[in-house]
Amino acid sequence: MKAIVAVSQDWGIGKDNQLLFSIPEDLKFFREKTRGNVIIVGRKTLESFPGGRPLPNRTNIVLTSDRKYECEGADIVHSTEELICLLSERKYDRDKVFVAGGGSVYSELLLFTDVVYVTKVFAEKEADTYFPNLDEYEDWEIASSSEDREFEGIRFRFETYVKQKQ
Repeated sequence: MKAIVAVSQDWGIGKDNQLLFSIPEDLKFFREKTRGNVIIVGRKTLESFPGGRPLPNRTNIVLTSDRKYECEGADIVHSTEELICLLSERKYDRDKVFVAGGGSVYSELLLFTDVVYVTKVFAEKEADTYFPNLDEYEDWEIASSSEDREFEGIRFRFETYVKQKQ
């Protein structure tokens, strides 16, 4: 399983259920990586999508503790165990499954993730949601890193973290 995220300098990812940054090249990167694949998101993340609807051209799976939650066009699961069973039953290729937010879903599924695509934004913004700082984990290392890029004065780069086999 993979994850995809954009983070600030202190690994912040959002505030008030909104992304911290809207960088067109990052949004394009997200679309290209996830299109035609499976994305796993929490309820609040799905509700932050345009129109509060599942993203098109992807299989959307929502991980939520709300047992009454329903969403047309998305599969709903209520636990990690239920999620793993669904992925197994449908025989999804692990390389085509992306965890895409929010903070609690990333934290819960990091154990099952072996690649994380991180857009590192070299700026700080107030955040209330964070991604685990992979630079502090011994079993994660940067496998590739793009050149620095810039959008409207904000510097960023794409980095791929890979979990090391123990």
